[in-house]
Amino acid sequence: MIKKILLVVVAFLFTTQLMAEEMHEGMHQEESKYYAVIKGLYIVGDNTQHGEALLSGDDGYGFGIDLGYRLEYGFSLEYDFSYSTNSVTEVVEGEEPRSADASYMTHAIDLVYGYEIFKNLEFFAKVGYEYELEKINDYGIDNGSDGAVMGTGLEYEFMHSYKIIGEYEHSTIDGPRGNSLYLGLMYNF
Repeated sequence: MIKKILLVVVAFLFTTQLMAEEMHEGMHQEESKYYAVIKGLYIVGDNTQHGEALLSGDDGYGFGIDLGYRLEYGFSLEYDFSYSTNSVTEVVEGEEPRSADASYMTHAIDLVYGYEIFKNLEFFAKVGYEYELEKINDYGIDNGSDGAVMGTGLEYEFMHSYKIIGEYEHSTIDGPRGNSLYLGLMYNF
């Protein structure tokens, strides 16, 4: 009789354990393969030579949008778009410096690698190809340049489908725009 009771108790415990694991797995939602990021950006400005003139870019602001697809093993493929503006001062030897407004439209394709360092906190690094359209109408500049882009940052998941993103990007494109700092919101869909 005791053997039968023990067998029933063990079977009950085993069954409830299996049911609890199935319920937990049903409640756990995997992260979607698709995501979008809307972010504000701050550009630090840079100095560059343009003919006989030195162009000195001030700090500026803008916005960006990233669309991504998660691959395997922490990798993602991402398309990035950003638009930013700043003030640029042209310095020519023997002439008065003059300032003008500049705008930059940037497109990039990146390979991103993410690594979870703590629960809900992920470090990421990215590298890719970038194309930038630069316009400074007062100086007759309206051209496109391309180069490499590299970045690093952190993602913090505060809700299942939402993360806060902080990112630094460096571009090899020589211009008065300079490097960028981003702060944004990621949505997994």
